[in-house]
Amino acid sequence: MNALAPPQRYCIVGAGPCGLTAAKNLAEQGISFDCLEAEEDLGGNWLYGSPHSSVYSSTHLISSKRLTEYTDFPMPRSFPPYPSHAQALSYLRAYAEQFQLARSIEYGKKITHLLRRENDWEVRVAGEPAARIYAGVLIASGHHWDPQWPEIPGRFEGEMLHAHDYKTPDILAGKRVLVVGGGNSGCDIAVEAGRCAKEVFQSLRRGYHFLPKFLLGKPVDSCGDRLHRWRFPLWLQRQISSWMVHVSLGPPERYGLPRPDHKLFETHPIVNSQLLYSVGHGLVKVRPGVERFDGQDVVFTDRSRETIDLIICATGYKISFPFIQPNLLHWRQGRPDLFLNVFHPQADDLFIVGLIQPNSGIWGLADLQAQLVARFLSALHSESSQADWFRRLKSGGNDDLSGGIRYVASARHLVEVEYFGYRRRLQKLLRRFGRPPVETPAS
Repeated sequence: MNALAPPQRYCIVGAGPCGLTAAKNLAEQGISFDCLEAEEDLGGNWLYGSPHSSVYSSTHLISSKRLTEYTDFPMPRSFPPYPSHAQALSYLRAYAEQFQLARSIEYGKKITHLLRRENDWEVRVAGEPAARIYAGVLIASGHHWDPQWPEIPGRFEGEMLHAHDYKTPDILAGKRVLVVGGGNSGCDIAVEAGRCAKEVFQSLRRGYHFLPKFLLGKPVDSCGDRLHRWRFPLWLQRQISSWMVHVSLGPPERYGLPRPDHKLFETHPIVNSQLLYSVGHGLVKVRPGVERFDGQDVVFTDRSRETIDLIICATGYKISFPFIQPNLLHWRQGRPDLFLNVFHPQADDLFIVGLIQPNSGIWGLADLQAQLVARFLSALHSESSQADWFRRLKSGGNDDLSGGIRYVASARHLVEVEYFGYRRRLQKLLRRFGRPPVETPAS
């Protein structure tokens, strides 16, 4: 079989935020690679308008720039604390230029199959007659692109789309809109709909704790960073945070939202105080879960019903890697069961970068993940004793990545990690490899 790459090279799948930092860190260790991107430009989810992208025209980061940026490439001072999707993309392009990544990225290369051979990997790319052969694979294609649709009995005769396909608010004008889901995207879209739709409803199956984007004039996640740097125990962090949010916003039920049935931090944070404003002003009307569809009517679990023109399902995404068999990813209970959500427990040539859902930004954590992958590969190639140490560590099973938090049982928490504890764990392992990681500055 003809090979389009020598077997000492690695394949990075995707040139979004996680693929870019994987490329940068492999290059720093002198490890050869190709970065294959299905789209015609870099950026992944932040390439607004591409088929893979889930961002809409008004999308901004919900994590602050200081807790989102890469470890050694600060976002510009001119950026606001929460950059827009356009600024995020410009930052990713600047990162690629700074570290000369463009020469290693191939665009329009959609991978159709990753097949394990005896000692290497066969990579099939759409439109290429011959397979490519690589020593290993780093999957960095993201997990916010394959829509998860709700299973609701009955038939809806209006228009229905997933939040993945929502882009601009003009489709909302003059319509009675229902947003299904209470995550960050669902709340953002409901607020936007409240400004231009005829009438807006939001279906929430449970109550949530809402965090403001700013607390005491600083991004809310930077306040959390300070509590962790002071090494406060979880119970005290929760008590301080609950008190500050209570003073800042008050309980959500006072606005007309359902009362949370769990403690603060036990679900992925909803960073949005505008929804409270919209509900409090009657711009968004809250309804419970959807029981069934009845023509153009939606019947809710409290037996109330509303006639709806457009439903937007902000119901999350499947963890999906259609180009590789799940058993190769050590799939367990709905997700790849990997050490630190990165390292295959048995294989030394297969990794996933960015398969996490932290309570702040992903990119800096993905950078640390990629640093650790690169250091491990470097140790393998040099036959260092560190490779044996880390191999034993990753084969022993996954760490507890929850930071002691007992997350609500939900598919949205399959890859949830507690940002600050997870960052500290990655930094500690990098030190064991003899390379102190770049510390994120305190805000």
